[in-house]
Amino acid sequence: MANKVISTEKAPQAIGPYSQGMVAGNMIYTSGQLGLDPSTGEIVKTSIQDEARQSLQNVKAVLEEAGASLSDVVKTTVFVKDLNQFALINEVYSEFFSENKPARSCVEVARLPKDGNIEIEAIAIL
Repeated sequence: MANKVISTEKAPQAIGPYSQGMVAGNMIYTSGQLGLDPSTGEIVKTSIQDEARQSLQNVKAVLEEAGASLSDVVKTTVFVKDLNQFALINEVYSEFFSENKPARSCVEVARLPKDGNIEIEAIAIL
């Protein structure tokens, strides 16, 4: 089985030696997506909600490039700098996963790239 690299201009370019995502068989694995605006490469720092929304928009763009959608997601992992913002993040998360509610892990971390406040990755089935 050959793996296929996912690359789209609609999500931020990788800031290291990795791809935005990979397709392996019928599985899609996205790299963690920060709340980076793809047009500027800068983190949307107006609020945790805006940063979470941009992160999820980036996940969505990577999935769409692979021919999938958020409804195909079976698992997400959410990395946050401050777990006290859990309820605010859930408000935004539920906008994107209102019907399909994938399995999820949410962990607090000491630091994220570019000093982001949230990073989200997803696994989906084509």
